[in-house]
Amino acid sequence: MTRTMGYRWHLRARMAERGLFQTSDLVPLLAERGIHLSREQVYRMVTQPPQRLSMDTLAALCDILDATPNDLIEITTEPTQVRKTGTGTGTAAKPRRTTIRRPDGL
Repeated sequence: MTRTMGYRWHLRARMAERGLFQTSDLVPLLAERGIHLSREQVYRMVTQPPQRLSMDTLAALCDILDATPNDLIEITTEPTQVRKTGTGTGTAAKPRRTTIRRPDGL
């Protein structure tokens, strides 16, 4: 068995705990801390888990919300079944070359 790593992003919940219900409320608070993001960027950061997040932005969010990175990001692991290949190595067998035969025998 292997593990698939993932994470859950809890920014919206932490905002609600602090009485911040609109994503645009974060724009001036981030700007006060030197983080200049557009309203659209902040909206995406709140509504969907970011793939990349600068440490400066994470630090600013933690300061604004009086939170720690662990409050915002929950690491998850899920067991993943490894497919059996019959080779005993756990890796896929080499693909077999296909031969195409034409009906006229050419």
